[in-house]
Amino acid sequence: MARSNDRDRKRAPKEGIRKGKKKVDIVARDGIEWVDYKDVNLLRKFMSDRGKIRARRVSGLSTQNQRAVAHAIKLARELALLPYATRTVTERAPRPQRQPRPEQPQEAVEAVEAVEADAIDLPADDEAVEEVGA
Repeated sequence: MARSNDRDRKRAPKEGIRKGKKKVDIVARDGIEWVDYKDVNLLRKFMSDRGKIRARRVSGLSTQNQRAVAHAIKLARELALLPYATRTVTERAPRPQRQPRPEQPQEAVEAVEAVEADAIDLPADDEAVEEVGA
């Protein structure tokens, strides 16, 4: 059975698909020969707001420059020039109000009080001292 040549036919362009801008290698554009670990402002551009190193496809760096930037960020973290992670505060929805407990019937309250009253009967002090001394 012969293969169909569907791959050779040109497809119509899909509508609504946008191609983003081509990422520009900032390090190469600015002519930076060596990525300095002390240049914190430059390194922060390649970190997310939570402190993670941005991926190469996001940052737009070449492979060689991405490796140099990652190495510089790790060294700056080690020397405490950059944070490993940053604390973020999340907004939480307010908790719903708790419903008050339903009132117990009066009979149940009286039964509990009666049981507690029976449990409180303690021996007199003289009896307790005699048992301990014996």
